[in-house]
Amino acid sequence: MEGVRDIRRVLDQLPHRYPFLLVDRVISNDQGKVWAIKNVTFNEPFFHGHFPGQPVMPGVLILEALAQASIFLLQDQINPGQVVYLAGIEHARFRRQVVPGDRLDLHAEMVYFRRGVGRGSAFAEVDGERAAEADILFSVGHE
Repeated sequence: MEGVRDIRRVLDQLPHRYPFLLVDRVISNDQGKVWAIKNVTFNEPFFHGHFPGQPVMPGVLILEALAQASIFLLQDQINPGQVVYLAGIEHARFRRQVVPGDRLDLHAEMVYFRRGVGRGSAFAEVDGERAAEADILFSVGHE
């Protein structure tokens, strides 16, 4: 598949590092659409304080994972030395809980990109069931 990136290539392209790196693999990046994966494990640091005893992935981190996956929509359109920043999140909805052991499938599609500002439509699924969705707004700046 075109655009496949294992964790080493993800690290090359995203400025995030543990514990803020929330994309483990990019499965596909083709024709303005990205499909990435976040494996959710009990060892994630946020589970120790977010509903201990019944851990649930915080919704804001699901949105961050969607934003990180959306960055790959722009990888061919930005120059070296440029970085993609999250500019906003609109129409966010949470549909189901994400718990340890889930595989979060992250899907993003480019809606528009002009003059360094863009919008993507993104959603996250677990086992084919929608977990969250949002419109991701981003801007391109310099490091």
